[in-house]
Amino acid sequence: MKRVLIANRGAIARRLVRAMNELGVESLVIYSDADEGSAYIDEASSAVRMNGNRPDETYLNKAAILEIARKHGVDAIHPGYGFLSENASFARQVKNNGFLFIGPDPDLIEQMGEKVKGRETMAGHGFPVFPGSETLGSREDLNELASKIGFPLVVKPSGGGGGIGMQVVGRAEDLAVAVSRASSIAEKAFSDPSLYLEKWINRPRHIEFQIIGDGKGGCVHAFDRECSVQRRHQKLIEESPSPGFDETMLTERATLAAEVCRKIKYGSLGTLETLFLENNEMGFLEMNTRIQVEHGVTEEVTGLDLVKLQLNLLTGTRLPDQQDIVRKGFAIEARLYAEDPDSMFPSTGRLETFRVPELFGVRIETGYKRGQMITPYYDPLLAKVIAKGNTREQAIGRLSVALRAFDVSGVKTNAALLQKVLNSEEFLKGNIDTGLLDRL
Repeated sequence: MKRVLIANRGAIARRLVRAMNELGVESLVIYSDADEGSAYIDEASSAVRMNGNRPDETYLNKAAILEIARKHGVDAIHPGYGFLSENASFARQVKNNGFLFIGPDPDLIEQMGEKVKGRETMAGHGFPVFPGSETLGSREDLNELASKIGFPLVVKPSGGGGGIGMQVVGRAEDLAVAVSRASSIAEKAFSDPSLYLEKWINRPRHIEFQIIGDGKGGCVHAFDRECSVQRRHQKLIEESPSPGFDETMLTERATLAAEVCRKIKYGSLGTLETLFLENNEMGFLEMNTRIQVEHGVTEEVTGLDLVKLQLNLLTGTRLPDQQDIVRKGFAIEARLYAEDPDSMFPSTGRLETFRVPELFGVRIETGYKRGQMITPYYDPLLAKVIAKGNTREQAIGRLSVALRAFDVSGVKTNAALLQKVLNSEEFLKGNIDTGLLDRL
């Protein structure tokens, strides 16, 4: 593998470029008009501009990306996260055009991306799931399905993720409206209006397990990540180990996740997302068949380079032995967004100032630099700020210092909100669930 096209932008594109540079692999990046001048472009081996700004014109433009790949003679395509990373159709097109797709087999992407099929797969291999329905059919089935599950319940898009389109329903009389709304959002976001019902779990813990498979029946885990601090069903703060849990119990659950992925012959990086109840009962939420935004948290506590490992697996590098994957210390990540702290809506404008602190025990990943525009076209994630410590308290302290040391002007950020969470009594005690932000 000599040259890889990175079909993404921002922090993940820059992270991939740096890994490829260290491995001696040429990186070809693409960029939109809005991303001209991005830091990742300067660090890549070569770059190709795509005319336009909208995702469908650029980072979601399958035909254009494949044409660039052919023209520039790449060996493989890495989709990063978001955009086309979990698009089975794109993965198939990549393979059919003679390129390596840096991710799992397209059939597995499709199987796990369709949420009902994913639930069935997990349950069939012994992984627990919470009560739910099949893909919704006629409206006549609606009330019957709902009564079996019980209220409150949640209406979810079958083909999406990230909490987009979810509708929580507390009463039968609100169900039809929620289904209509969720279907409309799902159609716009995922080009797939299909839905399913699932039991609503109020204020659970959101725990995910990092798995690494070779596609041949070999699979290991790299422990857990706590992802319960969320706004609008999207993660804000992630850490490892998950506070307040017995580590032996969590390792057993991680081992179960790896066993299931071994049975389905999963290849590449992947994450099993789960919900935990107060009694530690666990249920499958979804599987992300890609590298995660928060992968750096796991890297900091295990010493693994997940990006390099993902790339090397394609060239025949064997998986590490499970007993050699050891977790040491604590790591925590905060997502610094360009957004209004009150409305939580994106804040657009020019980065008049953008100084990233350099501090011991702190790792910062960003795709931006001073002078760039924050546009309305893409997710407004400015930086991922990851701190490591010998104790959880030390890691939190370093993260708090790093957030204060950021110098950003020209756009608003959520730094104050992140500090509010980090300094809250509940968070410091490890009393975390998905409703924490609502209580602060």
